[in-house]
Amino acid sequence: RQAVPAVTSRLGGGRQAHAVHQRACRSADAAAMGTISGIDRQHLSSASTTRTRTRNPPPQLLSVAIVGSGPSGMYTAKYLTSALAKHPNNDYGDHTTIDVIEKLPTPFGLVRTGVAPDHPEVKNVENDFRALFDEDGSCLTFRGNVEVGRDVSLPELRSLYDVVVLAYGCESDRKLGVPGGDLVGVLSAREFVGWYNGHPDYVYLTEVLSQRILAEPSTADVAVAGHGNVALDCARILAKGTKGLLSTDIASHALDVLRDGVRKVTIVGRRGHIQGAFTIKEIRELTKLKKDGLDVLFRVSQEELDMGMTEASLSELEGPTARPKKRIDKLLREAAAASAVDANTNEREVSLRMLMNPVEFLPSKTDPALIGSVVCERTRLEGEAGKQSAVGTGEFETIPANLALLSIGYKGLCLPGLEGSFDERRGTIGNIHGKVSGEDSKGLYCSGWIKRGPSGIIGTNIQDAKDTVAAIVTDLEVGLLTKDNDTASLRGRLGLDALLKQRNTRVVDWQSYAKIDAAEKEPSRLRTEGQPREKMTSIQDMLAVVS
Repeated sequence: RQAVPAVTSRLGGGRQAHAVHQRACRSADAAAMGTISGIDRQHLSSASTTRTRTRNPPPQLLSVAIVGSGPSGMYTAKYLTSALAKHPNNDYGDHTTIDVIEKLPTPFGLVRTGVAPDHPEVKNVENDFRALFDEDGSCLTFRGNVEVGRDVSLPELRSLYDVVVLAYGCESDRKLGVPGGDLVGVLSAREFVGWYNGHPDYVYLTEVLSQRILAEPSTADVAVAGHGNVALDCARILAKGTKGLLSTDIASHALDVLRDGVRKVTIVGRRGHIQGAFTIKEIRELTKLKKDGLDVLFRVSQEELDMGMTEASLSELEGPTARPKKRIDKLLREAAAASAVDANTNEREVSLRMLMNPVEFLPSKTDPALIGSVVCERTRLEGEAGKQSAVGTGEFETIPANLALLSIGYKGLCLPGLEGSFDERRGTIGNIHGKVSGEDSKGLYCSGWIKRGPSGIIGTNIQDAKDTVAAIVTDLEVGLLTKDNDTASLRGRLGLDALLKQRNTRVVDWQSYAKIDAAEKEPSRLRTEGQPREKMTSIQDMLAVVS
């Protein structure tokens, strides 16, 4: 690890370095062709009837597979490309291929299916990611509609590539574990976000939401458990409805269900506002709902704000790093004062509640299979600054709810073949600076949420990716990565393509995705001129466009 500081200094993502690497990658692709034997040529899409004598690939041919095309995977691709292009040993940059593997036909992960539709500025990061594929001569390729564990196993991927980086994020949720959690209408925020963002895996929720849970949104009450940005995103989307979201890229099926928005959203959290994981941007957006003409009141209790101000909480507001929390405290107190003056009970509202712990979901009186309310226990804070926990007081409150969304944390899942290195409790891969721990982990790395847990914003993945890239470059420099060149079998990109062709996997490459992208932006599909795209929500529809 002594070499890491020096390596890290080379991880800038300049366009000049990227362009140098793109030109070098042309020779890498040509060199990789040298690994094709006659018996394997039949698996290639561009068959040539003439067999020619091929030369062996250069000693430093490096093949890299990145599993996941979300921010962590794309930043890893970006900074690995840059680091190798700038490396004093030109062989590293000249003979490297990087393949980004994604289980959906569309790239960019949570940028597409996680970022709130009314936050288009956050999605602008897609432009940087697109540039990595679009520039002429890029050594990056996209292999969409390829699921590791279904179309190709992790052991197979590792046998094909010198380096495999796992950046597939968190595909499950932490459980609340309280009675009534199996009632219809109790969903994870991850599922709900995927649904309104048009993720193909969650389109099925439309039927139950429209016919049973939110059949009449104007009279519906929703409870959201959690004090993070995802919880506030869900509340804002539920409140805005069609009027506030028509010109965004929210899925049309979501607008059909939400219509003008729900009557009331109550956001509950076990601790106080000082301990909340939300940022001031998301709070400020809630305070502006009424000003933006949406007739939605943001309600905060002054009493609950004060109840959370223990001595330890006051200490948490001290110091140079406490400024964001001070600003949130000030904004919430202003909101509490404003909502106390506005006594109009006919308005729709979003209510932020503190020191309320959900302990049970109760069934509806009209349909025992549906949720009808959430029982919360009042809590108090105990402990020292930075380590306060919520302790039950024995006082309970029942909150009406036709829908309950649990936003208490995402959780990663273990891929088959990764069992020895996976921490089931945390839902992360054991690693040291992104290098996977455990026996037989040579050439295996991780990045993003599956590496560190579900925390931070999109930009948090930048330093995380650089950390993993530093580990890769260090191992490359000491000769731990490249495998013996075996000209009797296909390796890397060509080996993967041949394997997927043999298994009849319908692979979506970057050029094919461009057709999906163009179809989604076709004016005839859009609700308004300002709508950026109408997402396809069916994988079969996407593949039909590609065909």
